[in-house]
Amino acid sequence: MINRITGATQFARTMARQPASWFSTTRVSAKGVLTTAQHTLTILGVTALVVMAVLFVRPDLAKALSNSLNHEPEAEAVAVVAPPLSALMETPASAPAPSPAPLTAEEKALLGTQKQQQWVTSWLSKRYRVAGDAANMLVSTAYLTAREIKLDPLLILAVMAIESGLNPFAESPVGAQGLMQVMSKVHHDKFQEMGGLQAALNPVANIRVGSLILKDYVTRGGSVEAGLKIYVGAGAFEHDDGYGSKVLAEYQRLKQVSAGKKVPTITPMMAAAPVKPVPPVAAAEKSVSGTQIAGL
Repeated sequence: MINRITGATQFARTMARQPASWFSTTRVSAKGVLTTAQHTLTILGVTALVVMAVLFVRPDLAKALSNSLNHEPEAEAVAVVAPPLSALMETPASAPAPSPAPLTAEEKALLGTQKQQQWVTSWLSKRYRVAGDAANMLVSTAYLTAREIKLDPLLILAVMAIESGLNPFAESPVGAQGLMQVMSKVHHDKFQEMGGLQAALNPVANIRVGSLILKDYVTRGGSVEAGLKIYVGAGAFEHDDGYGSKVLAEYQRLKQVSAGKKVPTITPMMAAAPVKPVPPVAAAEKSVSGTQIAGL
């Protein structure tokens, strides 16, 4: 009987101590949770301050973040089509051109036949390694310019070949530019109606201005040879270092090509044969080594 009373007393004491123990354990756990939460908030606050400082110092990052958060749907990609070669080589539009008048006999001689232009285009394309379409554009422009200013297109093409090798973006150390190596800073006034100095590398504008200058120098010099000497900048010197001979030798080859003859495309450029003096421009017959240069 006594044992039973003693056991009941111990059980009652154990049950009395359990609430106090549970309450103590719960208080310790709550304190740990609060401490962890406090540390977490401190870390988040410091991180936020660092991020704000970085965005303040680097506005580009702030803009990138804003764009990423406010993402807009991308527009559909538009296919880009390259413009045709002819559009890239046209001069700036001015006034609408009037309807062409009927060609005179001289203009027909200057323009030649379509077959002749094809022969010349093919030969120049192979000789100077120029794409066929580009060579065709340059030859057509030279023929049309020649018709307008009354100058032999083959002489224009010969000057282009010797000056730049048909490279429309060529530039010399002294600033001569384009196909005909025009000193654009000297002849800037001639480019004004074509868009200014930036048109110097436009193939069509360069051919036109260069041809006008060549025509003026030939007229001023009194002969093709004298005009070429002025064109290369050797008017005040006794010799032009063979420039005129090279141009006229190339002109002779182009004449043979336009006549349908087979002319090698690998003829050494420097091996130009001596050319006979050219009679004055005012003479009724103008010739180079016995071959007439139309339009001069």
